[in-house]
Amino acid sequence: MDDVLLFWQGDLDDALRQTAQAMAEHLQNWNADDLLKTPVDDVIARLIDMGSVRCPTLLIDQAWMPEPAEVHENFEQFGRRYTRRMTRLTLVVPYDGEKIIFTLRANRYTANPPRVLQLRDGEVRLALDGSPGDAAQVKSALDQQIAKLEEHLTWSRTQIDQHNQRIEAEVPTLVTKRREEQLAVRNLQAEIGFPIRRRPDADTYGVPMRRRAVRPEPAPRGGRAPFRPEPAMTDDDYQAALRVLRNQRNALERTPSVAAKLKEEEIRDLLLVGLNAQFEGAVGGELFNGEGKTDILIRVDDRNIFIGECKVWSGPKTMDDALGQLFGYLVWRDTKAAILLFIRNKDVTAVIEKAVQKIEEHPNHKRTGPQRGDEQIDFTMHAQDDPDREIHLALIPFALRTRSDESRKHNS
Repeated sequence: MDDVLLFWQGDLDDALRQTAQAMAEHLQNWNADDLLKTPVDDVIARLIDMGSVRCPTLLIDQAWMPEPAEVHENFEQFGRRYTRRMTRLTLVVPYDGEKIIFTLRANRYTANPPRVLQLRDGEVRLALDGSPGDAAQVKSALDQQIAKLEEHLTWSRTQIDQHNQRIEAEVPTLVTKRREEQLAVRNLQAEIGFPIRRRPDADTYGVPMRRRAVRPEPAPRGGRAPFRPEPAMTDDDYQAALRVLRNQRNALERTPSVAAKLKEEEIRDLLLVGLNAQFEGAVGGELFNGEGKTDILIRVDDRNIFIGECKVWSGPKTMDDALGQLFGYLVWRDTKAAILLFIRNKDVTAVIEKAVQKIEEHPNHKRTGPQRGDEQIDFTMHAQDDPDREIHLALIPFALRTRSDESRKHNS
């Protein structure tokens, strides 16, 4: 029968190297504005997906057999040509992964690789021709073919897994280095002093947040401001602010008699006191200011780079309101945010699960990060109508008693 020889047409090692090289070249050729505009995690995920390889996995439990067919085989005997009819039994085995892997030779191989009837996208077809014998014999013969395929795929998978692990380990460093190179060019351009016509999709820079005196900047010559990327809160400062909020939360939970007497606005003011004790703005004045009834904002150059929404849980709609207000702000790239959820219900765990579900169902949700028990759950959202402008959102639950809880406690 006509068949296809597998795992013999090319070298798997060479193909993996070419895949990694193509990924690296894509990063180097990535338009600088697009590279700096696209969130880092999205760049890394895109490159890892481009540089990784999916080794095929045979889906044996989905295998199926079409109707038996009659085939004709030509053969020669004693100088004469004959044709004979044979029964062909075919087994279709679906697979998940990249078809090309079936054609490439791994570092470990045999001189007698598998042969199959057909190799198609998403399926490989095995065949038995001739007198099929009983069912047990047919099943055994097909199982042997499958086992031989699995053996060669195992050898390929070992190489591919090592390749994918290298890609995942190296890409974040490559991306960081390339972005730093591009930002250095932008900063050099700004320092030269000539006016720069800015694009609307400018880059971001980290806002230093530490207790120090702020030095006034000299006015630029010619009345035109030099090139400056958009402000963004650094990850270290974001985590420091969240630690302050969690510590304040823990203190309130450890003193339930005090928390029960406080209104939401009063709790918000205590949080502001803790934040202002830790941070000093880099442009003068206090960096943390409450605006509106329950908002906590960090503002730089009239732009909100940190938004804290304080909400009292009164049902799933609470999260709809919180997210609606959050995205109602003019948020900028790499904005950091937190929802401080005041829970005065008994079943705190159930409330947190419902809150997480509402956030994940929101159309602006991109990824859910790690969950630190009931301490904090992290999310990556995107700004309205712009998936490249990311918002790092932390959900910090507050388990607080109510006045009625405290009254019952004292009465008992």
